[in-house]
Amino acid sequence: MATATEAVPVDNTASNSSSNNEPIIIDTQHDDMVHDAQMDYYGCKLATSSSDRTVKIYDVSGDSYTHTATLQGHGGPVWQVSWAHPKFGVVLASCSFDGSVLLHRESRPRDWTLVHAARQLHESSVNSVAFCPHEYGLICAAASSDGRVSILSHEEDDSWTVDYISDNSLGVNAVSWAPYNNNNNDPTTQSSLQLVTAGCDNKIRFYNRTATTTTTTTTTDNDNNNNNNNTCWTEQDVMVNNSELSHTDWVRDVAWAPSIVPNVNIVASCSEDCTVLIWKQEENQGNWEPTLLHTFDQPVWRVSWSVTGSILAVSSGDNSVTLWKAGLDGVYSQVSQVEDVASQQ
Repeated sequence: MATATEAVPVDNTASNSSSNNEPIIIDTQHDDMVHDAQMDYYGCKLATSSSDRTVKIYDVSGDSYTHTATLQGHGGPVWQVSWAHPKFGVVLASCSFDGSVLLHRESRPRDWTLVHAARQLHESSVNSVAFCPHEYGLICAAASSDGRVSILSHEEDDSWTVDYISDNSLGVNAVSWAPYNNNNNDPTTQSSLQLVTAGCDNKIRFYNRTATTTTTTTTTDNDNNNNNNNTCWTEQDVMVNNSELSHTDWVRDVAWAPSIVPNVNIVASCSEDCTVLIWKQEENQGNWEPTLLHTFDQPVWRVSWSVTGSILAVSSGDNSVTLWKAGLDGVYSQVSQVEDVASQQ
């Protein structure tokens, strides 16, 4: 997870001294607040999104970086970006306050093309966007303040279809996908797509996609007659144990951890109530049991797992990013803290 900060006065082609593993400070050259920063699959490209309605792309190599492109098209602040798996090329999705999701592709170095514009996808702000595991295809989910999650799927004829999940009436802040075959001991059998949402009703919810031959589903929305009627999304019939421990304010972000132990699922959620909860499911379709990671001094905005699922990064309102790791007893402890060097410049 890259740390998003406001711009600092450093040349965008300058080499920053980081031989002692110090962070690289990047002058984003955005004209307003930066909301998200994401590295691509190989860690060679950085995308940042801002309230200035643009997305900026940087090539990163060692301790140097170069600004290579500025993507425009949104009519409001751009809240989040997400890279697709490189098997689909260099594809980037972005979501905005204007209710849209835009997908750009780099056809050749520094030459970006808008491949799909899902405008008016939602009736309100789109707060989060994420691509699913590449084994399922080129599919991305977008969470909106209108209380729905949209699922954009790329079809073989190069068209895009959209399905909707009705989550809660107060709005959805974030969405995260389950790892591929996360609940399957048989490698010859493919499990269904699953995702988790973070809601303004203080709850997280789990959904899975199943095949259907009818169009009578609670998750189908025919606003633009462009729905995929061969699938439907349903809320998982599993117990989320909120009896003893739960969030008491908006859930700002949610992150499904990469699979480490077979048939064990782990999800992290963070909230305006200053807490981070770790949700654990130890068997297929079993109950989700929460434990408290930590209570912070300020609201927590973002959580992100390392690619191995062993380290959790937590970004909170006190301008710090802390790193957490579980011990052999399953208890998480803080192992490091990333100081906000940019704010000290």
